[in-house]
Amino acid sequence: MLNKYRLFAGCLFLFLFIGAAPTQENDSRFVSFVADVSSIKLYWKDDSGQIFRSIQGLKTAIEAQGKELRFAMNGGMYMKDNSPQGLYIENGTTYIPLDTLSGAGNFYLKPNGVFYITKDSKAVVCQTKDFIDNGQINFATQSGPMLLIDGQVHSAFKKGSANLNIRNGVGILPDSTVVFAMSKKEVNFYDFAEFFKSMGCKNALYLDGFVSRTYLPEEGWEQLDGNFGVIIGVTK
Repeated sequence: MLNKYRLFAGCLFLFLFIGAAPTQENDSRFVSFVADVSSIKLYWKDDSGQIFRSIQGLKTAIEAQGKELRFAMNGGMYMKDNSPQGLYIENGTTYIPLDTLSGAGNFYLKPNGVFYITKDSKAVVCQTKDFIDNGQINFATQSGPMLLIDGQVHSAFKKGSANLNIRNGVGILPDSTVVFAMSKKEVNFYDFAEFFKSMGCKNALYLDGFVSRTYLPEEGWEQLDGNFGVIIGVTK
């Protein structure tokens, strides 16, 4: 009986110290937020046509409407004039068309992809080549590269890579909610993709790098600066 107890205790010790892959609850490298699809909106310009640019700019505008900004994060890459790079759809209107070209930089590290929300509140992350605008899309932002593709880490990412940076991205969880995450410190693409995989995502998309900022006061994380194009926000 004593030997059986020692065996059980030893196994328990190994489980606690080896454990499963890090998840949202215990991976301190990332700040993350899970949102219901119906609560998510994408922002670029205010009603007067001025670009929000920073999270503070969006927060000020939201509060002027008598609302509270619960979460915000930059929502993809952008050009020098703060216009979105690649597809951008807001409230059913396409402002920037889908970019199917090839080029240099992370955006064009194929496969790249699109994060979009339909008018009936379904969230999708898909490869650019699979994206179809059927007239039922409410919000969309294009970026690249894909982090996860059908449950697999992007083939260009290497475990142990020294290509370290702050990174943020988005993935779809098994229950169809959306998880947004940003690394608190520099990480490589492989480890960032593995975080979304540990959450159960099948598909996830990289949004941007060292410029990334996240506002999540519930977790004591309040970055209000920035000079962006698209901003993703959740209000209450």
